[in-house]
Amino acid sequence: MATVLEKIADHIVSRTSFSPLAMARAQEAVIDTIGCMLAGAADQAPQAVARAFSGQIGANGPPAILRGGRASPSVAALINGTAAHCLDFDDNFHPARAHASAVLVPALLSIATADAAISGRQFLHAYLAGLEAQAAVGFGVNPSHYNRGWHGTSTVGCIGTAAGVAILLGLNATEIAQAMSIATSSAAGPKGQFGTPTKPLHAGMAARNAVEAALLAQAGMSGRLDILERPQGFLDLFGGEACAGWQALSMGDSHIIETHGLVTKLHPCCASTHRAIDAARDLQMEYDFCLDDVLSIETNLGRSAVDNLAYPDPVDEMQARFSMQYCLATALYQGNLSLSDFTCAAIFRPEIRLHMPKISMSAYHAAQEHGIERLPHHVTIDLRDGRRLKTERLYATGSVAVPLTAAERGSKFADCLRWAGLRAEKTHEAFLNFEDAASLKEMLNSFERSTAP
Repeated sequence: MATVLEKIADHIVSRTSFSPLAMARAQEAVIDTIGCMLAGAADQAPQAVARAFSGQIGANGPPAILRGGRASPSVAALINGTAAHCLDFDDNFHPARAHASAVLVPALLSIATADAAISGRQFLHAYLAGLEAQAAVGFGVNPSHYNRGWHGTSTVGCIGTAAGVAILLGLNATEIAQAMSIATSSAAGPKGQFGTPTKPLHAGMAARNAVEAALLAQAGMSGRLDILERPQGFLDLFGGEACAGWQALSMGDSHIIETHGLVTKLHPCCASTHRAIDAARDLQMEYDFCLDDVLSIETNLGRSAVDNLAYPDPVDEMQARFSMQYCLATALYQGNLSLSDFTCAAIFRPEIRLHMPKISMSAYHAAQEHGIERLPHHVTIDLRDGRRLKTERLYATGSVAVPLTAAERGSKFADCLRWAGLRAEKTHEAFLNFEDAASLKEMLNSFERSTAP
């Protein structure tokens, strides 16, 4: 009987073509992630990683580190992955409970920027294979795995991304399964690190570990192919109390990006805040009030979301990204959130701090969440004039249910480039030809030349 890893590998190898919808959504995700990576490159976390491995970075070599330098595939994936996730502006992928693209895109770029023969279409095929593998691994352990405290980006993301890298390297089904098995031994990352620079490092480590696992499999390294389901394997050790396993796993004709999609972030902060922010803004736009009119705001979220938002009184910009009080107060005060709201100066603005104590959080009971894939986040606002306003959001803006417009995607990409200090004229439009690029390496080289300060 085939193991879970063998079933996943056989399936992604057998899927040799993708629908126009799947390809379009994959391209959107890749472009969005590159924008986030460029914006984050100068942040303290990727800069610390670059300093740590400065002896392995030079002007020449195959894989590129976006914003400067070349290194081994491992180091390039580590730095670019950390940069992709450090501003928490990168997408979310619910089936894996992971920032899927922040691991996949840097890992795949570390291979593609070293090989001029890899096309945009090949890259997107590998991306879609890795995304489907992440979803399949996550199926057996989530949400119990995530709720237990494991950061799915660096656990499930690492294992699934190894499959995507293996596809890009041209490995066969057995080698892909081996790459995923090897990656399982590198899967790690506690959510207790949220709000610190090590949280984005999780994405970098997952990208690096996935690349190394695929290269090791290519070189003949092997592990147990039943490592997900066997005793003392991934499910046994990482699954948590309510994991389902893979007995009911079914990967059909429709790709997961078509049925579930990703959530492209509108706000540069933890996704656990987004549905409450969107709900509160819905009320604000309908009833036309400002924060001075508010007595109190109650938010009711999923348990894992409350656990993620551990900083009611943030002391730095990283903690602020994981503070419902700061993010929601800022969004209601000025009508939106931007990258500029997450600097040391911005987070101590008295006009924001004044209103943060008005905001409280509560969580669903475990029994309410049991067996339910998604519950809405609720917001209740009491105004000084006596009105009580209530609403809920099942999906955040940027999800498949409430997608960003093409203009919003372009604006976000341009904002990321401006934050990075790069010239932003017509860059998003140029990337819309990503799928058709004959050489992804040359396309990215041309992009770097055109955006140089």
